[in-house]
Amino acid sequence: MPSSSFFKYLGLITVFATAALILLWKELPDEQLHVFFLNVGQGDSTFIVTPENHQILIDGGPKNNVLTELDAVIPYYDQTIDMLILTHPDADHVDGFAEVVKRYQVENILLTAIENSNPAYQELLKEIYNQDINIIIAQSGIDFKLGEVVIDVLHPIESIEGAHFETPNDSSIVLKLFYKGNRILLTGDIEKEGEVELIGGNSDIEADVLKVAHHGSKTSSTIEFLKLVSPSYAIIQSEKDNKFGHPNVETLDALIKVGVQKIFRNDQLGRIEFVF
Repeated sequence: MPSSSFFKYLGLITVFATAALILLWKELPDEQLHVFFLNVGQGDSTFIVTPENHQILIDGGPKNNVLTELDAVIPYYDQTIDMLILTHPDADHVDGFAEVVKRYQVENILLTAIENSNPAYQELLKEIYNQDINIIIAQSGIDFKLGEVVIDVLHPIESIEGAHFETPNDSSIVLKLFYKGNRILLTGDIEKEGEVELIGGNSDIEADVLKVAHHGSKTSSTIEFLKLVSPSYAIIQSEKDNKFGHPNVETLDALIKVGVQKIFRNDQLGRIEFVF
């Protein structure tokens, strides 16, 4: 006859197994679109999980802060990212990407492939080639369909592969995400010149949710651009008490002026999640 200690251990095993199954169940795809605006400090990083569990990471933020954020939103047993998207190679967008590529199995990367000497960018390119990751060069007209989620590339208008920019902000990839009537515009760090280019190119930039360009800097988010986007919600990715004064009060006023109902800020709220 089994001893009492046997039943004790059997009970403990049952409890742990049940807890593990509950945790696993909670991590299964829930048939909703999740868009996380990660809290990486003074920089950008957005993580998207589609209803079919496709995973897309847009920008890697400064330093390696993105790794801690990914630990919180990707199940521990899941080591695959379907696509990385680097909007442009400034440090506050690219720094974390090389370590992401080393830690996760990345299937594809979308970038502009502009010329830039940033060491973090050069390290990323080295890792991409070492691991033979599929490279897609961004330009307007390239679209991705991930189940019911569609991601359109709006900018750059044409390929800028190999081009040099003194300040790469206006080389940023701009994306528009569609899901069941919901529209999200992700603008990288484009400034006024990039916004004019989008407007002049007759791009459909109207969206319900806007990731505000360049951390809410006054060099972006012109009234003309914001009126055409006409967002209900805006997200600003910046660090608390940053030296740049982001977000700028003029930008905040402009967002309110065009009818934005709610402004969400990483510096106030930490990680921000939209669920559709």
